[in-house]
Amino acid sequence: MRIRIVDAFTDRPFTGNPAGVLLLEAGPFPDDVWLQHVAREVNHAETAFAHRLPSGSDADWALRWFTPTTEVDMCGHATLATAHVLHTTGTATGTVRFAARCGILTATAHGNGSITLDFPTAPLTAVAAPDGVAEALGATPLSTHDTGPHIGDLLVELADEKTVRALSPDLPALARHSRRGIIATAPAEDPGRGYDYVSRCFFPNVGIDEDPVTGSAHTALAPFWSARLGREELTGLQASARSGLVRTTLRGDRTLLTGSAVTVIDGELRA
Repeated sequence: MRIRIVDAFTDRPFTGNPAGVLLLEAGPFPDDVWLQHVAREVNHAETAFAHRLPSGSDADWALRWFTPTTEVDMCGHATLATAHVLHTTGTATGTVRFAARCGILTATAHGNGSITLDFPTAPLTAVAAPDGVAEALGATPLSTHDTGPHIGDLLVELADEKTVRALSPDLPALARHSRRGIIATAPAEDPGRGYDYVSRCFFPNVGIDEDPVTGSAHTALAPFWSARLGREELTGLQASARSGLVRTTLRGDRTLLTGSAVTVIDGELRA
């Protein structure tokens, strides 16, 4: 079967977040053990597996995501990568509906090559900073928020962009403080550079030390920064080594994530 590696939330190869994408034959998913083996072999933050659903279903495609170590409830960049493959291969046009563990998600392609995802907004709950999280992160939180069941992260607000960029956390210690990991964020030092806030994401509990660009995290970042900046439409820069931009639009209990993607490898899986 064909396997693609797609860089998501970027329009340039070797930046953004790479994801494996496999479009499977219609019918049930293969055995979970096989899916996990493939994801471990691909060894990117996520590998997406999708198969077409019968006509009349609530969605067009069934979609699942695996890190190298586990299946996850929700993934933005691998959904963007899957939609990119569907549209660039002519397999789909317009809006595609995906059935996933977190519900029905949609992906709408635009004429400029970008794609808008419609995801559930993360329910943020202010919580006290857990003991030891400042030491593990290497920075003092200004506020901390739980991001709800589908993401399972701790959102940590830091003082400024320089602090976020300089983080070098103790990952084993960080793993004790959330189900998936930590989203560290701060306002942009200079919004004139084309982004409103920065973030970095560390997910040691699912086998990802630092995720390059995390769509799902922006379902929490969008309501967090929209409340502070007073605007529904924002742009976030994930300041990892690969870097990428995510344009967000808050629509109550839904968050729109817009970005581009580029296929860098198109090959054949022989396993």
